[in-house]
Amino acid sequence: MADLRTNLAGIKSPNPFWLASAPPTNSGYQVQRAFEAGWGGAVWKTLGDPIINVSSRFAAVGFNGQKVAGFNNIELITDRPLEVNLKEIYETKKRFPNHAIIASLMVEPQQEKWHEIVKKVEAVGVDGLELNFGCPHGMAERGMGSASGQVPELVEKQTYWVKEVAQTPVIVKLTPNITDITVTAESAVKGGADAVSMINTINSLAGVDLDTWNTIPHVGGKGAHGGYCGPAVKPIALNMVADCARNPHINVPISGMGGVSSWQDAVEFMLMGATGVQVCTAAMHHGFRIVEDFKEGLNNYLDEKGLDSVQDIIGKSVPKYSDWGNLDLNYHVVAKINNDVCINCNKCHIACEDTSHQCIDMLKDPKGNPYLKVREEDCVGCNLCSIVCPVDGAIDMIEVPSGHMPMTWNQRQAAVGSIGGNTVDTTK
Repeated sequence: MADLRTNLAGIKSPNPFWLASAPPTNSGYQVQRAFEAGWGGAVWKTLGDPIINVSSRFAAVGFNGQKVAGFNNIELITDRPLEVNLKEIYETKKRFPNHAIIASLMVEPQQEKWHEIVKKVEAVGVDGLELNFGCPHGMAERGMGSASGQVPELVEKQTYWVKEVAQTPVIVKLTPNITDITVTAESAVKGGADAVSMINTINSLAGVDLDTWNTIPHVGGKGAHGGYCGPAVKPIALNMVADCARNPHINVPISGMGGVSSWQDAVEFMLMGATGVQVCTAAMHHGFRIVEDFKEGLNNYLDEKGLDSVQDIIGKSVPKYSDWGNLDLNYHVVAKINNDVCINCNKCHIACEDTSHQCIDMLKDPKGNPYLKVREEDCVGCNLCSIVCPVDGAIDMIEVPSGHMPMTWNQRQAAVGSIGGNTVDTTK
């Protein structure tokens, strides 16, 4: 059994799987049930001045028969009194001393407000704080959440205010509703953040009812933008985690979230630089017991890789993630159709003929049986045929030696500039 323990900026956890600040962490009853099921930590649903939530607040986006491919909500922070939450945090930490409990916090951008709430939550024994600068709806309209998280100066200033009094590690939760998340991540670090977490939910409208013309969800015939999460946002989240992990100015641990629905997703986030992951939508869809599959799958994966600890995979793929200008222009792959596996559905031919490079021919063998063949000299290696193919193993993408030295766009431009700006093809 591999060692699944993690340490994120001093916050220790028996495994890298935390519940994110959301409906699943709304009460001590829920968090304690989660810990009993095997979750390593929980970020308590955001604390602040209690609000009034609306009725009809969730919506989901399905795709091709899959329910909850994406999830949308217009729910706000806790609607329970701070004193009740603090009492339950204390009781939960006392019962589960080895599990990580992080308090998510959101108050108005005022120094005294931050000082006051930090002192109160640390007094009940939390292991760390997460500053919610990401909520894109409701609270943002009140000057908090992403309204603060989109302004680098406010991120830095409020983080600094918290660090003035905090005795536990401070995580800054970042909004993806910004052009470049590394800018606000750097601001958090300048303010003294011990770690960053990402991504919070994305501005979204789940849909419109074609019969009533109401938004989905709607509250008495009126709708509002909400926060989007779930499996559909994973590629966006993974990119943002990777961008921060490879930025030398963001030299703090990352807690990754955004569509983590399996142990494989968690491994991807950790390979791209996350010390651990937070989960919400998957738990809401399937319940707390999914963590059993997460832990078993991660254990087996590490064993197969011959690794003793989950920490051995953190950031291992970060050096492989770069900018387009650093990619080898001479690298080339082509598609190869395995006709003994192919079922002749012709999806690859249609996709290539209509929307790619017209390099898959429909042929017949001497007996008149149809088969497909790729004209390798015309194949650009776009991968589309292998993506649309419904049969595993029917199409492989094969590397073709170019016979040339690697050459990136940046190298090519530098070579062009070195000979006086004349346009010369130096890729061969």
